[in-house]
Amino acid sequence: MNSSAESPSEAIRRQYMSLKAEIERHNRLYYVEATPEISDFEYDALMRELIQLEEQYPVLRTVDSPSQRVGGAPLEGFETVLHRAPMLSIDNTYNEQELREFDERVRKGLGGEMPAYVVELKMDGVAISLRYEEGVLVRAATRGDGLRGDDVTNNVRVIRAIPLRLEKGAPGALEVRGEVYMRNEDLERLNQRREEEGEEPFRNPRNTTAGTLKLLDPKVVAQRGLRFFAYDLVSGDEVILVSHRQTLENLRKWGLPVNPHFEYCTTIDTVMDACARWNARRHELGYEIDGMVIKVDSAVQRTRLGSTSKSPRWVIAYKFPAEIARTRLVGIKVQVGKSGALTPVAEMAPVKLAGTIVKRATLHNFEELSKKDLRVGDLVEVQKAGEIIPQVLRYIPEERPQDALPCPIPVACPVCQGEVRKDPDGVFIRCLNVGCPAQVKERLEHFASRRAMDIEGLGPAVITQLVDRGLVEGPADLYRLDAGTVAMLDRMAEKSASNLVAAVTQSKARPLSRVLFGLGIRHVGSHTAELLAGRYGSMEALMKAPVEELQGIYEIGPVVAASIRDFFDTPQNRELVEQFRALGLSMTEAQSAGGDGAGPMQGKTFVVTGTLVKYSRDEIHDRIKQLGGKAASSVSKKTDYVVAGESAGSKLDKARQLGVPVITEEEFEQLAGGGV
Repeated sequence: MNSSAESPSEAIRRQYMSLKAEIERHNRLYYVEATPEISDFEYDALMRELIQLEEQYPVLRTVDSPSQRVGGAPLEGFETVLHRAPMLSIDNTYNEQELREFDERVRKGLGGEMPAYVVELKMDGVAISLRYEEGVLVRAATRGDGLRGDDVTNNVRVIRAIPLRLEKGAPGALEVRGEVYMRNEDLERLNQRREEEGEEPFRNPRNTTAGTLKLLDPKVVAQRGLRFFAYDLVSGDEVILVSHRQTLENLRKWGLPVNPHFEYCTTIDTVMDACARWNARRHELGYEIDGMVIKVDSAVQRTRLGSTSKSPRWVIAYKFPAEIARTRLVGIKVQVGKSGALTPVAEMAPVKLAGTIVKRATLHNFEELSKKDLRVGDLVEVQKAGEIIPQVLRYIPEERPQDALPCPIPVACPVCQGEVRKDPDGVFIRCLNVGCPAQVKERLEHFASRRAMDIEGLGPAVITQLVDRGLVEGPADLYRLDAGTVAMLDRMAEKSASNLVAAVTQSKARPLSRVLFGLGIRHVGSHTAELLAGRYGSMEALMKAPVEELQGIYEIGPVVAASIRDFFDTPQNRELVEQFRALGLSMTEAQSAGGDGAGPMQGKTFVVTGTLVKYSRDEIHDRIKQLGGKAASSVSKKTDYVVAGESAGSKLDKARQLGVPVITEEEFEQLAGGGV
């Protein structure tokens, strides 16, 4: 280590402290104030600058540095810690009568005195206790058994919504209770990445949150996008509780994010009105709630009411009824993915559930299918896990047909009849034939998809014919097709054939990131492909990168690095890249169109909310960037437009509050100069 690394100058220290304060300010604006001023890209640039300074001058790095959110070395395990005050559970109610009975017990416990209540959303996440000393986060623990929990401090440090240092004015010693959760869109993005990488999708936000907090690698935790809301304080030390409303205001004042959707109610009737209103609106939130929490507001009254051995007497949870539908299981289809994984899929009679029509649901793997003992003809119960992914819960025994038979576990690939084998350390059964038509078709569909090579006209029907007729065995063969050959396919006219061949030819100019994603390298989704392309700039440079160097790239860990290295060390894959080069594919990373000052959206910031008809969320974000704009995740005064689709929620409300122009998808296309 050189002397400059040990002793930064005063100017460097001032630069570092200013940068650190700026990042902390933006964290507060984003997570507490909900009024971000900069894009995610600009935030990441500030973070990179901070990390570079700390790498050059290690003495600058402290435990409350924003860089600690990146994640350090993997953990060996979790220690068990004693909670300063027990994290008691909350009793549940399920209907109006039980809520009224709770109110009667409270009034009786107060000798007839009337209470006021604060009604909060019941987050479907994981309860966490945070300990701050001298304003700095020193410990985070899970609820555990209520008396003891797991010390997950290293994992919690990487959650950007949780401040590592509180604002000035916070008590010197503070214990905060709150909920770690995951937004639906973050789970969707994570599952899309996992499916791209050939891994099983996660089922719902809560289980994913719980599993993430127990990971031994904080770097992986940092990538999951967990969020946090604080909802209470532990009395003692320098904290004197007066009312719950004041507690929530103090938490927010000290820099902790508090869910804004709480209501002060003076009667049990207004409490029930609030519960009914949020039961109807819960799908607008973008994250999961499974009910409401009703708390006595007055701290004095809470003390008088006290607690049982398990639960406080001054709080109750009202659980929303689960949205479950019944339908008939009409078939179980086995799909073969691009990695060869055989996945059973339930095909059901159409049923309406959580606002959409559900006809199919993945059964994940044959171990789960066997455990649930699902059979064709069964009447089954279905729910949307986390309101996102359709999930078959169980069959109804009394409705089972006499001739219903278990689905057999495949002993051969259902498509090519080739050998199958169960993963040694996993649950998947895979087809071992890399030339299996189903795998080839899946890989080609992935290669031609919008996020990869974006070959217009090369859909599943065309790919099926090309593979079945022996015209294409892999992606390189696409670039050897001529219009005459393509025109011989069913329902393919001469003009359509020419257009398809032209689209294939145009895809040769796609940047390196698209090619890398299209190759289907295990664990390399579109985001990782962009990281690699930005780092190396060319396929040739990437193919030479040692695994140690790959592992050193921000957001790329040892598993991903090893997978990349293994891919390029495989002779068939190196041969495929050589074929691409000979066929004229670019395989370099071109500068994005947004960076040259051109484009009708240049300098404009957009936020997209709701469900769109023509675009997926990733597609419209790409479109915005291609036309020179910025795609942001939250609405602020600096937002130029909000693009609102169906079922737009809180972001639309925020735009209206701030006077930000709201446009439809059609108006967005007019602004873009005419669609895709």
